[in-house]
Amino acid sequence: MPRSEEVRFRAGEVELAGTLTLPDAPPPDGRRGRYPNVLLLASWLPRDRDGAWDRIGHPSWFAHGPTGVDEDRLLARLADALSAHGVASLRYDKRGCGASGGDWTDADLFTLIDDARDALGWLRSRPDLDLRRAGLLGHGEGAGLALSVAIPDPAIGALTLVGASARSMRDTLRRGVAERSRTGQDRDHPLIVAFDRLAEELIERADRGEARMALPLPGGQGPMLRLALWEQAFRTPPLALATMLHRSVSLVHGLRDAWADPAESRLLADVLRRGGNEPALRVVDGTGHELAEAPDDLTDDIAADLAARLLPRELPPVLLALQDAP
Repeated sequence: MPRSEEVRFRAGEVELAGTLTLPDAPPPDGRRGRYPNVLLLASWLPRDRDGAWDRIGHPSWFAHGPTGVDEDRLLARLADALSAHGVASLRYDKRGCGASGGDWTDADLFTLIDDARDALGWLRSRPDLDLRRAGLLGHGEGAGLALSVAIPDPAIGALTLVGASARSMRDTLRRGVAERSRTGQDRDHPLIVAFDRLAEELIERADRGEARMALPLPGGQGPMLRLALWEQAFRTPPLALATMLHRSVSLVHGLRDAWADPAESRLLADVLRRGGNEPALRVVDGTGHELAEAPDDLTDDIAADLAARLLPRELPPVLLALQDAP
């Protein structure tokens, strides 16, 4: 069984809470007593460390499943699967979600990128984790964050992008609203209903440079969205980021994804390939954005693939000196 530690770390002016999952077995010979490690990054809107909708900080915004059991815990499933392959992982509640400080509605895109970098900094402070064997796994919005963080960071050797978008968030948002309207996916959640209903107004007001927009919910408990996040996402398509990335990348996408069409991952894979990478792409039939309907074998396959790509990297001496310092 994996070992889990509840952790807290500083991210700018707030403290974020998360879970470090460690393999039960010691690191294999040749790894200097340190585990390869992965930072897991959650998808769009308020999410907890497990990748689920944040029903702790915002219980009235999201419905529960028909049995009262929430199945959208992709990052928790992946953390357990990675530990079985000898890889440690950190996942954390987004700002203002779960046990983390701050306000989800106040975070812009660059703040979320900085939060991911601060999480990596915390991982690198651990003497039992190997700086030379580090990776990122991003889901939805987290895939874009993973690209942004990896490009300037020489210690990141491998990425896995799940349910990623490629084009502007403006285009992804509109396509997602249309697909959720057609299929009814996630329309049991009051926040998603309100978000989809006002998506065009959100786009227009963000394009005009307005600061905030109310998102009314039943009972008057809706958020006041800071529009900087959306404006920045409109201007920072993952497609452009992918042209600057030269790493090992795997992409996974549910065929029934109602948040980002599988064509987005295909487009990302094409751009990465033209840039000299050798990306692997897997489109999974019968499952959506959370991969909740997929068999457990898929989660294990994703973890095994990422673990196999966490190869030792040659790093600048200054980075190694930081890790090797007493």
